[in-house]
Amino acid sequence: MVLPSLKLQDLIEQIRGAKTQAQEREVIQKECAHIRASFRDGDPLHRHRQLAKLLYVHMLGYPAHFGQMECLKLIASTRFTDKRVGYLGAMLLLDERQDAHLLITNSIKNDMSQGVPAVQGLALCTLSTMGSAEMCRDLASEVEKLLLQPSPYVRKKAVLTAVHMIRKVPELSSIFLPPCTQLLRERHHGILLGTVTLITELCERSPAALKHFRKMVPQLVQILRTLVTTGYSKEHSISGISDPFLQVQILRLLRILGRNHDESSDAMNDLLAQVATNTDTSRNAGNAVLFETVMTIMDIRSAAGLRVLAVNILGRFLLNSDKNIRYVALTSLLRLVQSDHSAVQRHRPTVVECLQEPDASLSRRALELSLALVNSSNVRAMMQELQTFLSSCPPDLRADCASGILLAAERFAPNKRWHIDTILRVLTMAGIYVRDDAVANLIQLIGGAQELHAYSVRRLYSALAEDISQQPTVQVATWCIGEYGDLLWEGSCEESEPLQVEEEEVLTLLERVLQSHLSLPATRGYALTALMKLSTRLRGDNNRIRQVVSVYGSCLDVELQQRAVEYNALFRKYDHMRAAILEKMPVVEPSGPQADEEAKESGEAVPSPSEPQASKLMDLLDLLDGSSGEAQQLPPMAPSPEDSLVHLLDLPCDPPAPACSSSAAHPAGAPPLPVDDGTRCLRPTRELLLSPTPAPIPNLRVFEREGLQINLSFVRPPETPSLLLITVTATNTSGGDVTHFICQAAVPKSFQLQLQPPSGDTVPAQGGLPMTQLLRILNPNKAPLRLKLRLTYTHFGQSVQEIFEVNNLPVETWQ
Repeated sequence: MVLPSLKLQDLIEQIRGAKTQAQEREVIQKECAHIRASFRDGDPLHRHRQLAKLLYVHMLGYPAHFGQMECLKLIASTRFTDKRVGYLGAMLLLDERQDAHLLITNSIKNDMSQGVPAVQGLALCTLSTMGSAEMCRDLASEVEKLLLQPSPYVRKKAVLTAVHMIRKVPELSSIFLPPCTQLLRERHHGILLGTVTLITELCERSPAALKHFRKMVPQLVQILRTLVTTGYSKEHSISGISDPFLQVQILRLLRILGRNHDESSDAMNDLLAQVATNTDTSRNAGNAVLFETVMTIMDIRSAAGLRVLAVNILGRFLLNSDKNIRYVALTSLLRLVQSDHSAVQRHRPTVVECLQEPDASLSRRALELSLALVNSSNVRAMMQELQTFLSSCPPDLRADCASGILLAAERFAPNKRWHIDTILRVLTMAGIYVRDDAVANLIQLIGGAQELHAYSVRRLYSALAEDISQQPTVQVATWCIGEYGDLLWEGSCEESEPLQVEEEEVLTLLERVLQSHLSLPATRGYALTALMKLSTRLRGDNNRIRQVVSVYGSCLDVELQQRAVEYNALFRKYDHMRAAILEKMPVVEPSGPQADEEAKESGEAVPSPSEPQASKLMDLLDLLDGSSGEAQQLPPMAPSPEDSLVHLLDLPCDPPAPACSSSAAHPAGAPPLPVDDGTRCLRPTRELLLSPTPAPIPNLRVFEREGLQINLSFVRPPETPSLLLITVTATNTSGGDVTHFICQAAVPKSFQLQLQPPSGDTVPAQGGLPMTQLLRILNPNKAPLRLKLRLTYTHFGQSVQEIFEVNNLPVETWQ
């Protein structure tokens, strides 16, 4: 006996009328009990009604898994009302993670072979929604037959199902190539739109399909030209734009077909120019078509004039009142700035105006694009605009703005004085937001510009006297005063208004820094060292400096206390050596890509990475211990390897006895000196150096996208042939930093993999310092190596995840 239950409409009214969540749960639990009882009794007439109520309960978030088998029974029924609810339940309650979904494969196949379009449509919709890879392989031939059915309704459903199948099983692409050629001649909007989508999926997943459909570019061009000139049908027009959805889909397909193919690109150039010039931009639909046109022009091998037209369209988008359109324009220009820098440069004033946007996402994109537009010809004007923005930008943008200004100034500085002034202004305005290396870089820059020492120390002294709250500025200023403080009262700087400074004023200012509650421990360390440096440069006595230093001998900060104690010892015990110890720091040689560029411009020889360097001797111990292996080429033997290696490597053994020709050191008749006593522990190192140097393994580039490049370099230590050391090097030539960078690797089970910590998680923009990570792979069986990498990072504000397999590793890595 079936218990009485509510109708679907009554159930909805009771649930909506529940005043509390407890009342709602009570109603649903009571009705679910009736539904279970009805399923147990096997009432075939009301089964679809009970399942419909269960589906509504499922939509509210309550469990409804006990209705899965009822869906299969309804699908197998001959009544259309049962099939309709059964297929709907299958789409909602079943997925490919459950084995029950495979039981409806035969029912779907039987329904697709029927001649009833409504039933065929239900089967196709279900297959396209929850069809697994196994179901797609079993039913692909049935869907292929339905693609050429006379009913437009069935053909449209079959095309969408084919799209799902290609996404699930790309190997099925060969089955759907012939029908697509015929379907492109359709006049039905839904079929044509679905066919273009299907061809796009095929071309993205199959090189054979891409080659096949490139022959159909003229046909696609003609379809799009008809849409633009005569229109398709009034019912599909939006805001005066003829079928914008179909136009956008065809443009995306043309972009794929024309990429890296001259013939296809030439065939669509005229049409793209026509679409770009004749599309109305007063409505959002027209802007969508124009945007896809611009992306297609930039991806294919288009003419130079057409690319300039595309950039100009994006420039007009920047003047649009819609924030979304302006954001899309800024993001697109940021992608194009590397390939079409001169064309994007024409819209620099508009981009700079976008910095003042109240919307944070717009101003961030404008900042990234502005930094990418900086070059040697406009660096002064752009730095002025960016510094103005830095003074008023929101706090969450100050770090990016300050870092970008410092990087651009380092790369394009016209002279050192301008460079110093720029960094000093940034430190003064946003000192707490700058990168950690800004202080060291400015100190190195000032130290290398001897002609600007007097100018720099006066500028920094004035800035320090005005404000001691910006810690980076204070640190640089105290260092500079300690090194070149004697230039403050010598008056050697050629200034229109010379600065008159007394020695006591300088000491008072440094004491203020030491006593300020705003000063960090590192800043106090700079100030204490500056006082010690001035003790050798002052013309008067040093009693005041000695008193200050002695006070900090009992400081709670251990680092500061240690400095003070050591400085007190200099005064008491080693006063005769103090002047020599506290001399001015020597000029630090610059390093990095910027230094290499300056050396090339000045005609100096820059050592290539492949040249042997003496410093690589330090890596030999790591090689012997098996803990590292980054040295790619062993250096040649030195004339006296024993002496140099004992000194450099500091091996735990006695040094060799000095060679002496006097009879006192080596009496006549005495046995010869045991030469091996001092070099027995050097034998492995000496044999390694004297052994033949293995041929270097060529580097391999495995990834490149939007300026981010991943290169692999390989080393196999001679003493451990089964060990392979892979250095992953990430470089970034784009205009925006790559942040939150994570590189993960996997190898087959027969290998052993160990990932060393990376050098950082940020790859700086515009060719900054690369990020490196070491992979240690043990291959005892010398099997062919396959490597799978997963890259996760954030670039231009978008999170990116790439997974790919490296199968083309050099044979030297495993043989």
